[in-house]
This record gives sequence, structure tokens and C-alpha cells, in this order.
Amino acid sequence: MESPPPKRNVGDGGADGISALPDHLLLDILERLDLRDAVRAGALSMRWRHLPSHLSRVHLDAGHFRGATPLEVMDAFTGAARALLTRVPPAEGVCESGALKVLVLSFYPSSPHLSSIGRLVEGIVSLGNTECLEFCISPPLADRLSSEVANGHEFMAFSRAYTVAFSWLTRLTLEYYAFGHSDITDLISTCGRLRHLNLRFCRLDNEHSVLKIDVPCSELQEIEFCCFVCTRIELVSVPKLRQVVCQHWLFENPPVRFGYVPELRGVILNSRAKAWQEPFALSECLSSSVANLSTLTLCFADQMIWIQPEHRKQLTPLFINLTSVFLSSIFSECDLSWTVFILEAAPALHDMAVSVT
Repeated sequence: MESPPPKRNVGDGGADGISALPDHLLLDILERLDLRDAVRAGALSMRWRHLPSHLSRVHLDAGHFRGATPLEVMDAFTGAARALLTRVPPAEGVCESGALKVLVLSFYPSSPHLSSIGRLVEGIVSLGNTECLEFCISPPLADRLSSEVANGHEFMAFSRAYTVAFSWLTRLTLEYYAFGHSDITDLISTCGRLRHLNLRFCRLDNEHSVLKIDVPCSELQEIEFCCFVCTRIELVSVPKLRQVVCQHWLFENPPVRFGYVPELRGVILNSRAKAWQEPFALSECLSSSVANLSTLTLCFADQMIWIQPEHRKQLTPLFINLTSVFLSSIFSECDLSWTVFILEAAPALHDMAVSVT
């Protein structure tokens, strides 16, 4: 009888065929796995153990860690970040593949842990290999509505303490923060590589004031305001801005005014109108610099139409390159003849979709 093949000891990594591969091929395998699976594979044997710290892409989300309290969750998060972000000298066979190029961190604004995160990130970006750095910072559910001002002050202190880390940010998402009148402009100016900014459920300290963003030297390309509480948003100068999303505003119309935004290509306005909010003309918020606008999306949430028809001579200079318009969630009884003014003002328009509910 033929004897069975000898068993391979996977635990020590010395006999299985995969572990015999050079590090750069093993890293290529790990790069194709979910981060959790990659870390588990790294714990499989001594042969694999050092590899997760050489991954080129790391995405850590505090929501994936367990703990009885947010502090315990952040303890676990910071421990994992330390294990993955503390770069060790490359093993034989690991060269450029060991450089961390994409780092995405989603975490709570926990004061005992922010300094650790800041130092770890600055250690990574100082190597000069980072191509994409993203922060998503949101308080735990229980603290979201009770600590907006304190969280805002703490976050701004964090950004000022670790300017090197923030200067490498390419995307930033903030939820449930209150900001001073110049904080957001200061923040964008600090984040010299920032291209995408998402502000969700945030507000100004003084809700009855205007948010002005004047950042003529920024790289910002996309900005989203979702339930941002202030009287109005003024984009004074954001030269490289290409898309703006403004959703669910609470004060008077129009919610946003565009200043110098010559590269603007897409605008999305989405809100349920209040009875006291007067309809506004698009020319009230779009400036003469908006000559490259190509896509306009208006969502009315099945409520009152908050766009006021106007003469085409007011809009044609702004809509000269407009090619696509999407009008969604219009209540079924609405007379759609009001949309004709858009057709008349956009000579290049070839796609207009209307969604009636």
C-alpha cells in the first residue's frame, strides 16, 4: 500500500510551499486580502509575522474594534495602528512594495489617543511614500450631539499640533463638530494636499453667521456639506474646486454662493424646503466664474420647488457648457413647465432627467 504524503507543518512556515516564496510575493498575496485576514495570516507563523507591517495599503476603522467603552475601542484601535504603522527595516526581498502608500484611518476624537495617532502618521508620511492619506473622525454615538463645541476645539488643536500629518491629508471627513468662523479656512490652508472635504452634521459656533471659505492656494477639488448649520456658505475663492454637494440646509435660500471657482464642473443641491423658505434664482448663487459647469443635480425631496424660473439671459453665460441636468423627487402634482427655462438657457444640454414621485 502506498504510504500517505508527509504532513506539512504550516505553523512554523518551514515546510509549506507558499511560505517558501520570497517576501515580495507573499506581500502581493496579503495585499489582495481584507486587512483583518492579512493580519490573521501574519499571525499564522514566524515566517509571515513581519509582513503586515510592510503592506502598502492600510484601512483601520474604529468601528471594527470591540470594547465596553469608546476608550477601550480606541485602545484597541491605537494598538493595531501601532503594530501596522511602525515601520521595521525591510526584510530581504522587500523593497518598494514595503512602502505604505495608502492609509485610511476612521476613529473617535479621543484625547488620550490623538497624540499617538498623530505621531504614528507623521512617522509614516515623513518617509515620503504616502500617496493617499484619509481621516474620518466622528464622535461615538452617545457624544454626537452633546460635545460638538468641545470636539471642535479639540480637533482644531489636534490639527495644529500635527501639521506635518495634516499637510499630507488628501481626504478628510468630519461629523458632529462645531467650528469657529475661520477654522475651516485655516484647516484647508493647513492641509496643503487636501482634495476632498466632507462636513456632515457640523455647524458654526454661532449658527447665525456665514461660513466663508477663502483658500486661493488650496488643492481642494470636492467639498460636501450635509446638514451644515449656518446662515449661508460662501465659497469666496477655491480655484481648483470641481464639485460641490450641499444637502439639507436649515436657513434661508440660497444655501451657498459661489465666488471664484473657475474649475467647477458639478453642483448637487438636495433639501426638503420649509414653508418659509423663498424660492431662489440659480443666478443668485452661481457667479460669473462658473463657466465650466457641466452637471447640475437638484433634489426636492417631494416638497416645494425651491428654484425660481428666470430669464435665459441671466443663466446662459453660466450654463454655456452645461450638458446634464437631473431633477429628482418632484411631487407628482407639480407643473413641469417651470423646467423650460433651464432648456432655453443651456445650448449644449443633451441630457435632462426628471424624476417624479
